Amino acid sequence: MPRRDDIRHVMVIGSGPIVIGQAAEFDYSGTQACRVLRAEGLRVSLVNSNPATIMTDPEFADATYVEPVTPEFLEQVIEAERPDAILATLGGQTALNAAIALHENGVLDRYGVELIGADVEAIQRGEDRLKFKEIVQSVGGDVPRSAVCHSMDEVRAAVSELGLPVVIRPSFTMGGLGSGMAHTPEDLERLAGTGLDASPVTEVLIEESVLGWKEYELELMRDHHDNVVVVCSIENLDPMGVHTGDSITVAPAMTLTDREFQRMRDVGIDVLRAVGVDTGGCNIQFAVHPDTGRLVVIEMNPRVSRSSALASKATGFPIAKIAARLAIGYTLDEIRNDITGETPAAFEPTLDYVVVKIPRFAFEKFPGADPELTTTMKSVGEAMALGRSFPEALGKAMRSMETTRIGFWTAPDPDGEPDVAASRDGRIYAVEHALRRGRSVADVAAASGIDPWFVDQIAALTELRQEIEDAAVLDAALLRRAKRAGLSDRQIAVLRPEFAGEDGVRSLRHRLGIRPVYKTVDTCAAEFAAKTPYHYSAYETDPSAESEIAAQTEKPKVLILGSGPNRIGQGIEFDYSCVHAVMALREAGFETVMVNCNPETVSTDYDTATGCTSSRSRSRTCSRWCTPSSSPARSRASSCSWAGRPRSGSRSGSPRRASRSSARPRPRSTWPRTAVRSARCSGKQACPRPRSAWPPPSTRPAPSPPASATRCSCGPPTCWAGAAWRSSTTTRRSPGTSPAPRRSARTGPCWSTGSSTTPSRSTSTRSATATRCSSAA
Repeated sequence: MPRRDDIRHVMVIGSGPIVIGQAAEFDYSGTQACRVLRAEGLRVSLVNSNPATIMTDPEFADATYVEPVTPEFLEQVIEAERPDAILATLGGQTALNAAIALHENGVLDRYGVELIGADVEAIQRGEDRLKFKEIVQSVGGDVPRSAVCHSMDEVRAAVSELGLPVVIRPSFTMGGLGSGMAHTPEDLERLAGTGLDASPVTEVLIEESVLGWKEYELELMRDHHDNVVVVCSIENLDPMGVHTGDSITVAPAMTLTDREFQRMRDVGIDVLRAVGVDTGGCNIQFAVHPDTGRLVVIEMNPRVSRSSALASKATGFPIAKIAARLAIGYTLDEIRNDITGETPAAFEPTLDYVVVKIPRFAFEKFPGADPELTTTMKSVGEAMALGRSFPEALGKAMRSMETTRIGFWTAPDPDGEPDVAASRDGRIYAVEHALRRGRSVADVAAASGIDPWFVDQIAALTELRQEIEDAAVLDAALLRRAKRAGLSDRQIAVLRPEFAGEDGVRSLRHRLGIRPVYKTVDTCAAEFAAKTPYHYSAYETDPSAESEIAAQTEKPKVLILGSGPNRIGQGIEFDYSCVHAVMALREAGFETVMVNCNPETVSTDYDTATGCTSSRSRSRTCSRWCTPSSSPARSRASSCSWAGRPRSGSRSGSPRRASRSSARPRPRSTWPRTAVRSARCSGKQACPRPRSAWPPPSTRPAPSPPASATRCSCGPPTCWAGAAWRSSTTTRRSPGTSPAPRRSARTGPCWSTGSSTTPSRSTSTRSATATRCSSAA
């Protein structure tokens, strides 16, 4: 059936400022909603107060109100705009709470506005702890023993029956705000008081402890014809007791039997129907006892969440986009899958790869903060990686954290016995260290609460490490196995010092023809061809394996480097910059390739750039896309000026980049028609020569410096990077004028005179005052 004809104007409520537990993923979902609704010919009014978001750009809504997301301001917008419906399920807990307040204040009835996606009753049934518990039990599901309390006296009475420890879960909060595990009476008084204060309805659920149980999530979608699909199953590597946003998660679920998964699926669908989420997506969390297999339902979010953004990027199934279409009347079988272009959204995604998400913390910014991970979310961002196996995806995700440790063995082992029981950032390193020191898989699994299957996978890496160290020769078969297991060149170089660093390992690997191939996220395990270029790299066992990359056009391409996981000081504003870079370059006639590992962002969506790869934004990763011998999509230039501070080099020698204050640039009509930067010297290898399509290098003999000058110390003898010749190729010109000619790249030594004036190209020698380049890029 077609969309509803009684809805012509929809108001979308955003999530407001970024907070822990509510970040870039709601800009992603809100942006998708605005795009879809406008494409359907509806008028869209948006309310959001975050200036760093893409959704607050004027072109994404017909009317954008940069106002606080509160009932008072929302009522003023409703009075001015008079929308037919409000979509609040894509703006996080802030939007959901605001919509409930509008209903309770009588605003929705007064102006005749309908809540779509999930009505008030469905929201209350999903968010109210007592009502949700009764619904789960009514459909035959199991829940932990619990009691709903509204005062400290009720809390104490409930604990006298349940016994300690207990879990405290406030109602209508986000990111686990106010929740916690109370082990002692002192913990109970502190956490229950905080939870009652955090809940807008002064309500907490006191729940029997399921500490140490295995935790799972299901992402589900439903239309108004009662068709339901399970988009993705997600398993937490960390046991219950750690918020799912702070846990390493894996998709699809790895340690469930088929019987357990089918039971979880049936319960999830029954709960979704009983709660009454008529259209759209929801997230349901489960706990499974590791010994008895008892399955209990923990909670439900009748809206998109951070896990929804992860599931969207992991499967290629655009949850927010489809949820918006379902909300205005379409059914799952009527919505086409954008990835395949043939199958409907009623087809459940199938993964022929493994996805691993690792959270990013900022405890180094707050030395006094408690680093213990609990049911209250503390992570500020996350990185996602895809691989052909769990170890490969885990290794790629660990290298995406941009911390001092970028994978096993890349930093000295800490002193003392590794503590695998403590739920802290970096526990995965402690697990590996304990296994390497001789502790058994069963012992580590029992102490950490991590499922033995995951511990065994890490133990296999320690065995591979020993094999690499003991091998007389690192031959092609062993090197390919190491790469297949997710080990980086740097990790291998740590084990084989004779290669003198990762460059030596890389040289050997290239000589042996061991290079990654690029696979496609197609939602259907290659049953149908993918129409969208959404890729991840992998090392195949078969040396003749080919990349699943479509034939490339001759259209010039620009490689755009994303900023990686959100963290303090570098967040959603760089996603904004990357998306606008794509838009500007598309207008200028370029194709774009986005490289980023952040699953929360708009920039990593499959339909933002011409091509997208879920990878860390490091020079070694990006060189695969630029090197002619291994490139799946050769790039004419690479740009890092939009995505935050470059990964290496001094700040003074870096190209100008976007900042948080530049999240509102001048109108795109005044942007330069060409906005690209030349590839910069990495300081560790020979500078790449430009492709033939760019101005050829000078054919003159390399200029000779004066005797008093010294060579640039940034790298090998072939690498010269003087400041005077390392300027950007960005050209700025007025409409109707010819572009300024670009300078040819230099291949010989480079010397800077300290003057801001570029030396004449006819100059063959530097002056006596020349000084060596002081920046190694």
